[in-house]
Amino acid sequence: MTTPLTDPILNDLATNPGVVAVVGFSPRPYRPSHGVAAYLISQGITTYLVNPMAAGQSALGQTILASLADVPEHIHIVDIFRRPEEVMPVVEDALRVKADAVWFQLDIINPDAIARARDAGLRVVVDRCLKVEHARLAHGG
Repeated sequence: MTTPLTDPILNDLATNPGVVAVVGFSPRPYRPSHGVAAYLISQGITTYLVNPMAAGQSALGQTILASLADVPEHIHIVDIFRRPEEVMPVVEDALRVKADAVWFQLDIINPDAIARARDAGLRVVVDRCLKVEHARLAHGG
């Protein structure tokens, strides 16, 4: 299910991510979602932090949003940091807001959710880290 490294979708999304919504963002700095969001923001990428359990809190200079529907502009990538069994509702939300792509972070593999996203026409990256791929493809490292 992993997206091949040569996949043009992976290359395009990692180097030209547009607006990213990090779903499952944690305000705790030691969590992977926090590190990825901080990196994206540091690269000048418009990034929204989404977590209904932390909605209204501040992190990385932003207010954490409750849902994808709260993002005030078109979302290009929904970057998912949720347990595999919890990702189908995120995919359905991505479809509702007409996002362009879903990015399943490392070890977040749910075949049904992946198939749903692909069948609905979303661009999909699976089992890759957006931070790592952006650094590798955009900056050669």
